[in-house]
Amino acid sequence: MADQDEMKTPEADLSPDIKDWSKDQVRQWALMLDDVDCRVAEILLQQDINGASLLLLDTADLKAMGVKYGPAKLIIHARNELVKLKKEEPASSTNQPGRPCKPYPFSRYHDTYRYMESNILDITESGASDLIEPCHEYKAFINTTEDNKMSKFIAEVIRFAAACMNSRTNGTIHFGIGDKPHFIHGQVLGVVVEDKEAFANELKSAIVGYFEHKHRQTAQSCIKPPRFVGVLNKNMTSSDKCVIEVDIEPDSTICEENTYHTFSVNTKKAKKKARGKETVKTETQQSKQFFVRDGGSSRDLLAPTTFAKPMEEFNQFVDGMAQRSQLRKQAEEKHLNVIKSSTQGSRLSEMITGGTLSLDKSHFERYVIVTNKSHSIQYESLGFLVELNPTAVLDFDPESAKHGLQCHFDQQSISSVHLPEQYKITEAVEDIANKLKLTQNTSWVFCNGGIKDETPSDIDQWLMQKGASIRDVISFLCRKDVLPNKRFLVIFLLLSTVSEKMDPLVETFSTFLQELKGNEQILCICDNEKAFTSWKDLIDARCGIDISNRCIYELSFAEVNGTILSLLSKNRKSRRFLPCGGGSKVLLEKKVERSLNTLEVLCVNQCEGGNEDKLIMEENFYKGGKVSWWNFYFSEQPGSTPFIKRDKFDFIMNTVIPDLCSLRKACVLLNLMHIPGCGGTTLAMHTLWALRNRFRCAVLRDSNADFAEVVGQVVKLLMYDHGEHLPHVPVLLMIDDFDDKEKVFDLQQLIEKECAKKDIQSKSAQVILLNCMRSESAEQPETTEDAVFIGNDLSEKEQKLFEEKLVEIEKTYKNADTFYGFMIMKKNFKSEYAQGVARNNLKSFNINQKQSQLLAVLVLLNVYCKGAPLSVSLCEEFLGLQPKPYCGTIKVEEGFGKFSNLIASCSVVGKVAFQAVKMIHSSIAWHCLQELITTHKVSKADIADLLLTTDKLYESTQGKDKLLQDVHYILVKRYHSKEEGSQFSPLIQDITNETPGQEEMVLQNAWKRFEKDAVVCQLLARYYYLKKKDFPEAKVWAGRARNISKDSSYIADTSAQVIKHELKNAIANYREEPVSPEKLNMFLKMAQSAIDAFKETQSLAKKESIQRLQVKSDNCPFNISGCLGEIQVGVLVIEVLAKTPIFSSDNVRHDIMSEVLSGDVKLQDVERFDQRRNKHSPYYIIFRQFEDVLYNIRYRMKINFDLLDTFYVNLGSKFGMKDSREQVTQNELFRCFRAYRELFCKTDSAALWKGKTMHHMLQIHQARQFLEMQKADTYSGILNHLSNDISPEIMEKIARQYQFVCDPHHNPTVKDRINFIYVNVVLSHIKLQSRYVLPHQKLVDLLCQVLHQQTPLNDILPLYFIAVVLLWPQQHHPECKNLGRYISQMRNSYHTVMKEVYNGKRPIVHFFLGKKQGYGQLVHFREIKRCIVGGDEQFASMWENGKIWKENKVEKLLCRVTGQVKSDLILADTCIPDLKIEVTPVFRSELRGHAQGSKVSFIIGFTMRGPLALDIN
Repeated sequence: MADQDEMKTPEADLSPDIKDWSKDQVRQWALMLDDVDCRVAEILLQQDINGASLLLLDTADLKAMGVKYGPAKLIIHARNELVKLKKEEPASSTNQPGRPCKPYPFSRYHDTYRYMESNILDITESGASDLIEPCHEYKAFINTTEDNKMSKFIAEVIRFAAACMNSRTNGTIHFGIGDKPHFIHGQVLGVVVEDKEAFANELKSAIVGYFEHKHRQTAQSCIKPPRFVGVLNKNMTSSDKCVIEVDIEPDSTICEENTYHTFSVNTKKAKKKARGKETVKTETQQSKQFFVRDGGSSRDLLAPTTFAKPMEEFNQFVDGMAQRSQLRKQAEEKHLNVIKSSTQGSRLSEMITGGTLSLDKSHFERYVIVTNKSHSIQYESLGFLVELNPTAVLDFDPESAKHGLQCHFDQQSISSVHLPEQYKITEAVEDIANKLKLTQNTSWVFCNGGIKDETPSDIDQWLMQKGASIRDVISFLCRKDVLPNKRFLVIFLLLSTVSEKMDPLVETFSTFLQELKGNEQILCICDNEKAFTSWKDLIDARCGIDISNRCIYELSFAEVNGTILSLLSKNRKSRRFLPCGGGSKVLLEKKVERSLNTLEVLCVNQCEGGNEDKLIMEENFYKGGKVSWWNFYFSEQPGSTPFIKRDKFDFIMNTVIPDLCSLRKACVLLNLMHIPGCGGTTLAMHTLWALRNRFRCAVLRDSNADFAEVVGQVVKLLMYDHGEHLPHVPVLLMIDDFDDKEKVFDLQQLIEKECAKKDIQSKSAQVILLNCMRSESAEQPETTEDAVFIGNDLSEKEQKLFEEKLVEIEKTYKNADTFYGFMIMKKNFKSEYAQGVARNNLKSFNINQKQSQLLAVLVLLNVYCKGAPLSVSLCEEFLGLQPKPYCGTIKVEEGFGKFSNLIASCSVVGKVAFQAVKMIHSSIAWHCLQELITTHKVSKADIADLLLTTDKLYESTQGKDKLLQDVHYILVKRYHSKEEGSQFSPLIQDITNETPGQEEMVLQNAWKRFEKDAVVCQLLARYYYLKKKDFPEAKVWAGRARNISKDSSYIADTSAQVIKHELKNAIANYREEPVSPEKLNMFLKMAQSAIDAFKETQSLAKKESIQRLQVKSDNCPFNISGCLGEIQVGVLVIEVLAKTPIFSSDNVRHDIMSEVLSGDVKLQDVERFDQRRNKHSPYYIIFRQFEDVLYNIRYRMKINFDLLDTFYVNLGSKFGMKDSREQVTQNELFRCFRAYRELFCKTDSAALWKGKTMHHMLQIHQARQFLEMQKADTYSGILNHLSNDISPEIMEKIARQYQFVCDPHHNPTVKDRINFIYVNVVLSHIKLQSRYVLPHQKLVDLLCQVLHQQTPLNDILPLYFIAVVLLWPQQHHPECKNLGRYISQMRNSYHTVMKEVYNGKRPIVHFFLGKKQGYGQLVHFREIKRCIVGGDEQFASMWENGKIWKENKVEKLLCRVTGQVKSDLILADTCIPDLKIEVTPVFRSELRGHAQGSKVSFIIGFTMRGPLALDIN
């Protein structure tokens, strides 16, 4: 959009005074006006209009010259505005231009930086330099009317933006910055903007109109919203003007190699004659522009030119775009921020206290503050000024009393306002100090006017007008009889950047330096490096000294504030502080802390200033209560022995934590596995306490909290008070009481995603999850990289520490013998000790007494639900106690009488927080339960019945939900091992074993307590069909569960399981053979009902899975029970049919049954050829009723086998690994498949197949049966042979059979040929030298043939997966060019085929890219596993933290690929120069710290969802 304002002639310097202009200068001025045609300028020249006559012109004069009314009005308006501007300019401005200043920081919006009127931006208008440092363009924006101001703004921004985007350079266009000839180049003018929002809205709308549709989104991203930077008057007072700035940032990720044209509409009038009449017609033409930066202006390469080849320059520019884009990428990578560690927090503490590190005992008795112009957003970070209680503040902001720092200070403290003249020594020094109230209130000295009608001075006039009086102030303050010699500190608080050598602060510093004879009593504080550099250079130039070692500049003002406030003991007692790294701290506002309601934040100064009773806190802990922060705090106080360090403490602190911090994932995990009662939680909290100065530590209050809320608060804690800066310290989050590791991994992944979403970039871990999890086994589990185990066996060193601690305890407490929690550990967890404690304390137990009943309930809960509490209010109501205050807490233990030593108080946080009691130790709880059973004859069933039927326990509102939750847990929670699943919860199983029959009463009472709970109804249904074999009753309970929860696949599955088990039971109890027609009818009816029920379960499971995908935070996996159940029913049907005379076990009848159940032979045909059909007639009548079921048995079983094979082979749990916990289900699947293959994968009547053709068909039939028998008829089954230790001989036989089936004469299907390719790949990994392995090139040729065939939808996923795996380019192959398309179609197919089952799972990495050629290019998952010494847990740990890729053996196997970062993906390089392939990082957080377009190296893993990038460096 060409604009006359861009025409700048270097020789045409207009005179500052209009009346001195020549007629040529008037013409030039007219040419520069908006919307004024060049013909008007020529008219002025022809009429000899010079500057003097221009001042006399009016609209009528111009019309008389032939200038039309519109342009005439514009010329007069522009002249009047110029005259007005000249009048407003200070007389000295022409002779004394403003001082140099820096532009506002690029791409920032929240800095406090402001311009000063008439100052000169020290950066010239320029073209592209290093592409990151922005180029600049200035617009005075004053010769514009209100009508055309917005259009002028839009046109200039679009033009400049398009030029920057095409030139790939950052840029800023400034409106309100002058240029020659009227002003000095870069002169700050400012403009008045009434509606700022309108500029932002209009610009956003204009982008849509100016740019091509395909580039609009890119333009919106590159062109930032307008920024309005305030303009100060020369005397530092505020004005109503601002500079409008628009930043352009053509990020290489979004611009790529595109070019950007803009379009504008030109309107012109044309005269036409028609039938003797002259008409004026308005014509509009759309013109196309292509702007680039050319020096200090934007030029249109499509504009008309006199060159012989007008498009040559444009074409050359476009041809060079790829190189220009590459340069941009490299520039972005070079300028990527790198976090550097800082020690300035510690230095600040040192300097402001004179080395004492405490303001209570500071070396300095007084403080003097020197400061300049402040900004309102700084005030909340300047609270330390009030705490320092400065003797004097030398304030150079003339508006400080009106709406500045002094105004803010006075709202919180008292100050006496003074002018510098009041410090002049005209009488005795003591009298002056007394009048100034110098030691009573803060003396606020206004050093540049602003009060008492004192006029502020311009910077260049300040020294002459006010410098002397400020020197008087400084001389007065530095007198030894005013402030203590060497005992006061002068703090230069630079709230605005000091950029001019004439700035009053420079002179003030020089004066203080002279008066104090050095800088040891001077401290300078600013909040950014640019401000520091400018200040340091000015002081160096003025005073000749380097003040770097007396400056703090790497901390934000929030961090300065927090660090200084934390140096006062009263603040450490009343306020809370978080670490920021390097010894700095920030104040944790109460409002913010309360918003982190899912976290208990551990602050740097935790417990300081509290008044908790040490004896009570320690007694509760030693008795067995949960450790509190107070216990650690008290152990650090003088006179106390240190808190006992477990052996693993130093290992965690010195080895594990540093290792985790070095990992490049956003969120890393440390599992602290412990046996209940062995000090695991205490060790975890001890770790947090010791690291509270280096990490932002917190404990998750409730393991059942909403993870989305938790993740948001964790990241908020991480980023708190860091503003636009990157975090300096990680979050260490302790999580406790999780009973499922998968939930921990879910939380970890959500934190990863949130960090990526917030673009938190760093090359180290940002959140460490310290997962404190109970281990049910006392045996030391497998050692892994990310797990520490705490067992129930103390080392000699630990035992010695406990003995020393006991000596200290016995000196303080007379009742140390009742400190059972401590003594159990001291006795090294000997069961005899816990047994003795239980026996001695339960001697007076009587189940008829309230205390005994409540204790029994608490014991049962604690044994089966670790650490389960009872609320204090519940205990009080049950025991009939009146609440009694006791040192701020309620001493409910007294109500338990002689049992009080067995319980401890605790706090519970869930939906609500409340005080509670619990058993002191899990071991004592267990022994108490055994004592009740053996000595007092109170069974577990009795206690459970008491717990469920006593209404009084559930009347208390406080803690009721938690109690119901715990009771529900002990009734329904089952535990599964890798080998077998449990049918019921441990409590129900124990009651069944110890008091058979009583469990039914307990379960019935459970339903009465949880009437509307579907899971409890489900539990009763399971009990009746599994234990009692009472199937009618089971159906009643299953029906009740369905009525309560109609859409749950798990509840629906129970209804199906009842019918299946009824069928299974009926078949097992019927021992007659052959089966009677009546029984056959009953069995098949049951089977049909069960199959229908399982199909409904499958349908609900798929619906649930789709819904979970939409929720995204629900990672519950697909419920496969419906699929497995239908298979199991199919096996039962086969078993029943084999007992009928029609399908008895001779060979021919076996094959007939196989054909019927496959749907290949109809029952009427079997009946027709049955020689005993009359005798078998009742059977055939029954079979006909169930034809649909029977004909589909094989089909439905096969569908479900294949679905589950695809599910288990392609999907794993966390991080793309197989889930070993699913082994129980897979064992059952294997059992069912044995029955399936015995029937469907053998032909026992082969001898009856006669004739050459029949024999040939039999061969093909038997080959396919063998393949199906070996699960080699599907790609997933073939792939699984790499993991299930198949013998090389069987694999070779599979290869031979596929060679036979895929013979062209046998009409192989596309699926057959795909499977054949898979077989070769698998066999090559099992026995590479086998003669049945096709040469690699031959296999690739076969693959290419298949790729050009029509492919059924069901075969697309396996075909494109193996295509990507085999064609990954290491050598050039024509088919490689299609890899991008294959990957895209594979991903689409994956989501289509697997979307119903993949929720909560990750695609398994089947192969990695290796260093060898041919088949050796693929490295299978198990080959990586064989490189690691250790079991599955160790391998999983090393996989998760990335250390596996650093193993020497693994590095030798795998090929590292290079590529470029593109948004959330990587473009992988290949051996083909122009071919780059998109790969997805397994952990998006590994891309943090890598600029868009930056080069990275990585390992490639192949999954069904596409290639993945691992170990990105």
